[in-house]
Amino acid sequence: MQSQNPMIADFVKLANAAAGTFAGMTREARGQARERLREALGGVDFVSREEFDALKDLAAAAREKAEVLEARLMALEAKLASSTNQSDQPASF
Repeated sequence: MQSQNPMIADFVKLANAAAGTFAGMTREARGQARERLREALGGVDFVSREEFDALKDLAAAAREKAEVLEARLMALEAKLASSTNQSDQPASF
């Protein structure tokens, strides 16, 4: 049953228009917030899990190789030091 009062009818139309406008503003604000978030995160470079794991394995292998090379270097330095010490001693006949 509709109201016969034109003032109430106008008020209902106004309320419906305001509700529609508010819903549109909400959608617009949500869309703008998403776009700003995309822009903010667009410049950030993220790596995939596979890339991270591959680089982690590569770094572990390089660390192990460096430890092996360090041990070889220490052995060679020790050998060089011992041969230098032997040559510094006078020859005994």
